[in-house]
Amino acid sequence: MLGRVAARAGAAAAARPRVAGAVWARAMSGVKESTQSGHKDVTTNIKASHNEHVVWSDALLTKEERAKFLNAKNLGATLYITGLSGSGKSTVGAALEHKLLEMGIHAYRLDGDNIRFGLNKNLGFSAEDREENLRRIGEVAALFADCGVIAITSFISPYRASRDGAREIHKRQDIPFFEVFADVPLEVAESRDPKGLYKKARAGEIKNFTGISDPYEPPESPEIVLPTHQLSVEESCEKLIQYLRDQKIIRV
Repeated sequence: MLGRVAARAGAAAAARPRVAGAVWARAMSGVKESTQSGHKDVTTNIKASHNEHVVWSDALLTKEERAKFLNAKNLGATLYITGLSGSGKSTVGAALEHKLLEMGIHAYRLDGDNIRFGLNKNLGFSAEDREENLRRIGEVAALFADCGVIAITSFISPYRASRDGAREIHKRQDIPFFEVFADVPLEVAESRDPKGLYKKARAGEIKNFTGISDPYEPPESPEIVLPTHQLSVEESCEKLIQYLRDQKIIRV
């Protein structure tokens, strides 16, 4: 039996191309000599501030070229909707996403609660955790917008500093960023109370609740203001769509 095994091994060896061992190993693993020859085309000299060994890898096309290849009717951008709980952020964001997709526009909504089911489920509601929550969503929204999607974020985002941080993330990458203020009086938002949170916050059952036991810092100069106690959902969406047209983000 050992003789037969040795004979088969010898035959296999004889059948191999007579190439150097390293080349043969690469050939057997499916790796070609030229596999990484294009690496120089995407490697930049932009190093991460937190680790010099992390280097930005560039795309081989511009945002405009990406849109052209996708036959897109829009450019990527972020609509950053901020406001109190009950201000209509999620309602308007969901309706806008639906309308844009009906128009053939690439759009995706990133909702504050939904993000905490997965990506940010390890974060609470302290000031520090809120900052990290919004830093992450700023980065994610920028990724969506960079690939040609209109990212619609619906977050309370109570602090100006975190909203400014999200804007800066986009600015560094030359990605359009539009702050949208869902502006309603506290008493209106509290009267809506779709999840019963204000009632619990008033009773002391929820700590660090924006508008009750934690501050909300209104935007000082948002691109768009939506007084959702005066505008219907339809009117709010139309206002946002018209703004995107005016900014040449939507081309239809």
